[in-house]
Amino acid sequence: MTVRVGSVVVFGSLSQDLHLDMPRHPRSGETVMSGDIEYRFGGKGANQAIAAAAAGAASVFIGKVGDDPHGHEYVDRLGRFGVDTSEMEIVAGAPTGTAIIYVDEGGENMIVVAPGTNFRNGQDDLARFASYGPGDVLLMPLELPLDVVAAAARQAAAQGMRVIINLAPYAEMPADVLALCDPVIANEHEAQLLGESGAQAGSLLVTLGADGSQWGEDRVDAISLEPVDTTGAGDAYCGTLAARLALGDTAEQAMTAASRAAADCVLHVGAQPDLPPA
Repeated sequence: MTVRVGSVVVFGSLSQDLHLDMPRHPRSGETVMSGDIEYRFGGKGANQAIAAAAAGAASVFIGKVGDDPHGHEYVDRLGRFGVDTSEMEIVAGAPTGTAIIYVDEGGENMIVVAPGTNFRNGQDDLARFASYGPGDVLLMPLELPLDVVAAAARQAAAQGMRVIINLAPYAEMPADVLALCDPVIANEHEAQLLGESGAQAGSLLVTLGADGSQWGEDRVDAISLEPVDTTGAGDAYCGTLAARLALGDTAEQAMTAASRAAADCVLHVGAQPDLPPA
């Protein structure tokens, strides 16, 4: 019997990240000099779509950017990583999502996020994945309006798609939406908050940092190494897991590949790898 190879559809966020290193965080009303500003690319949705493409799946990103230089550059960037951008929208009159990240000399950070076009995604955009069905995976982090995420999960499940929600950043989701997911992916902190809320996920995968990951009876160890930058490791895990499941891997096989991708991610600076050669 031939097993259909599915696509990974990521409905999520992207952002232009501005990093500022400084000796300490400013107090109210104070000016602190920083080093040179560094521009990076982020947003959990885009990070996960790139990881899914790197893992060998057909990766489709559904999201929005502004009609500004950052937005056009990001669409081109995703395409160069092999992500299908045909369902992306360039929105006039709204800025591309931006995160400003302040890092002091002790490594502590403060982050201000301006969601911009990420919060222009609405329920009308669910039509963008209406042609997908059994064998395909819808992957969503929680950086879009939560009512849109919930509606997308319900529609995708009705179409026969596998639904994966990454509970990051943590937010409470309706019980019926959690029940549709296979799996819900959460780190230890997010899993604790989920438990404290009284909600339950029938299929829950918990990433445990250096202790690996657990999904039901399946447990996979993390790869031990000295990290350069842990930014985006969770997104690399999620995107790779979704890709390997779409390609027909077992849970253990998908988790093993996802752990390897997360380990590769922490060996470079930033959430995304360098662009492949043109």
